[in-house]
Amino acid sequence: MNTHPTSQQNSSLMSATLTAQAEARLLEFTRSELFAKTFREGMDMVEETAAYLDGPGRQDSKKLGRDDALTYASQSMRLTTRLMQVASWLLVQRALKEGEMSLTEVQAEKYRLVEDVKPDEGLSFSELAKTAYALPARLLDLLARSETLYERIMRLDRSLYGTIAAQAGNTVADQMNRLQDAFRRD
Repeated sequence: MNTHPTSQQNSSLMSATLTAQAEARLLEFTRSELFAKTFREGMDMVEETAAYLDGPGRQDSKKLGRDDALTYASQSMRLTTRLMQVASWLLVQRALKEGEMSLTEVQAEKYRLVEDVKPDEGLSFSELAKTAYALPARLLDLLARSETLYERIMRLDRSLYGTIAAQAGNTVADQMNRLQDAFRRD
């Protein structure tokens, strides 16, 4: 009787182990000081932005000409949308940490961040800053910081969840086993 696992069984064991390692890494991250710091930074930025847009930002926007006021409105909506996506992602990670959501639930595609869509004219923050000299400095600062935070969260999302998704049938061990199986067929 052959007690050695077949290449398919070996592949399944390897994939399950790697996925378990990726999931353990995700759980470790949610319990880390890095996550706590990132969570605080994200939520603080949401509060800071809301306070600005509901207070001094209203006054700042009233001082702008028509075209600049439209740019202000579109950029403040973009800022708000970006920060709500960050807050949502952070809250999902906290729910995992607190046991309010399962690993399976948080891995759902609906909880992944999407690439930050640039406006049709392709303006990044740095390009906007060159042309939006009339916009309030505080809005420009919030836009820059939120873009940096969003990109960092996007990298975390891809690193933590991309590892899990990529392991589903696409590990080096899976590829090696497929090659071995192909050569055995001769």
